Amino acid sequence: MSKRHPVVAVTGSSGAGTSTVKRAFEYIFNREGITPAVIEGDSYHRYERGPMKEAMAAAVAKGENFSHFGPEANLFDKLAELFGTYGETGGGQKRYYLHSLDEAAEHNGRLGTSLQPGQFTPWEPIPSGTDLLFYEGLHGGVVTDENDVASLVDLLIGVVPITNLEWIQKIARDNAERGYSAEATVDTILRRMPDYINHICPQFSRTDINFQRVSTVDTSNPFMIRPIPTPDESFVIIHFRKGAREKWGIDFPYLLNMIQDSFMSSPTSIVVNGGKMGFAMELILTPIIHRMVEDKKLA
Repeated sequence: MSKRHPVVAVTGSSGAGTSTVKRAFEYIFNREGITPAVIEGDSYHRYERGPMKEAMAAAVAKGENFSHFGPEANLFDKLAELFGTYGETGGGQKRYYLHSLDEAAEHNGRLGTSLQPGQFTPWEPIPSGTDLLFYEGLHGGVVTDENDVASLVDLLIGVVPITNLEWIQKIARDNAERGYSAEATVDTILRRMPDYINHICPQFSRTDINFQRVSTVDTSNPFMIRPIPTPDESFVIIHFRKGAREKWGIDFPYLLNMIQDSFMSSPTSIVVNGGKMGFAMELILTPIIHRMVEDKKLA
């Protein structure tokens, strides 16, 4: 952890909604004139798309567990190295995973390469002069016997809707963006379950702040393509880890006064209407980012 070169990580499962928190941070960075080094979690997967399918097929044939959630399919050592190096020097190596033709065209134009979707760009140095490192992905708070990524993060945010809602969001997204059937996505959920339990869920006990969306409409059967409950059809539980409230100077009375109809459900949790999630994020995260930048200047 470093005051001179802080690391911020947003972690959550596939379909959890980490992109919502990422957008909130991007808005804060743009408004406040902060320059982040942005790291995408997919860039630290071990395999490109073709080799990943081959490795997965080989594991299934052997009856072995294998998924993007687990250590076998990721470079946790490289991620820990990046966080540690950035914290010490403000530098490090990163790359991009190309999800689409548009991303491939963008980076091919920048690098003079001819890469295709499903491939990684070459490793390259993080630009100098950034104010902080911002990571968004699956493993910002992961801990294994070999690598403790969580210990290298200054601010760790968890995005973790209740399980049924998470699955509804994933099934709807995979159908809309990738054309997958509900059955195909359910197969993926089942295959990933051991790694989900062992490597995704434990991270949310290490986070400084968790944003957990809870639907207020019936989601009894999530395993079908169905409309995602709207923000106004849900509450968001904002939980602060023990000590995080004091560490970051979180002012509960101020937040309760600013966020209409919010209330405390425990000494460490505030509940807000789902439609107020973005507003609540800005109220909570902006002062924290300000403090990080000020501490960086003093350091």
